[in-house]
Amino acid sequence: MVNKKILLSLLLTLFVTACATPPPKNPDNICHIFFENRDWYEASKDMNKKWGTPIHVPIAMMYQESSFKHDAAPPMQYFWFIPIGRASDAYGYAQAKTMTWDDYKRETGSSWASRDDFADAVDFMGWFTSKTHKVNGISKWDAYRQYLNYHEGWGGYKKQSYNKKPWLIKVARKVDNRAKQYSSQLKGCQENLDSSWLWRLFFA
Repeated sequence: MVNKKILLSLLLTLFVTACATPPPKNPDNICHIFFENRDWYEASKDMNKKWGTPIHVPIAMMYQESSFKHDAAPPMQYFWFIPIGRASDAYGYAQAKTMTWDDYKRETGSSWASRDDFADAVDFMGWFTSKTHKVNGISKWDAYRQYLNYHEGWGGYKKQSYNKKPWLIKVARKVDNRAKQYSSQLKGCQENLDSSWLWRLFFA
């Protein structure tokens, strides 16, 4: 009986791994990202409709946080050669911390949401950016300040904790530049992304 349980667990792990979506081949171009993963585009559109956050902002933040790896996590820390755990419990596409993820699930009623599911992760980022707008008055279009809130938390941002972290300011600028790049790229391919499969078959 025990052997059957172990075998079932191994098979389930293999199945989940096999179904995991690999990172996009060209993450520097949002059109390529969405043409490769059209379900990601549909999920991002749903996020935009639900939370009002423009698509390019959370996608740029997600690139910075996980490089679009579904199982991304902070590196393991070691004492000599003994693993002692990770610096944080952040996990998944959005690198969401367990406590914040639990708040999201509770507030949205998304009890089955998973951090390694792209649709759930991008919806989480929509929820977070929307709350950042309510709590700290940051525009949902402001990738720079949205990312600072995302990294430092709403309280940390209010205390301007980022001013003591020059490296974080630099990363936030990088996210902002990428968001602007993604926005420009998306304008050139969104009509195609929105077209039906039949239109693409004959005209794309």
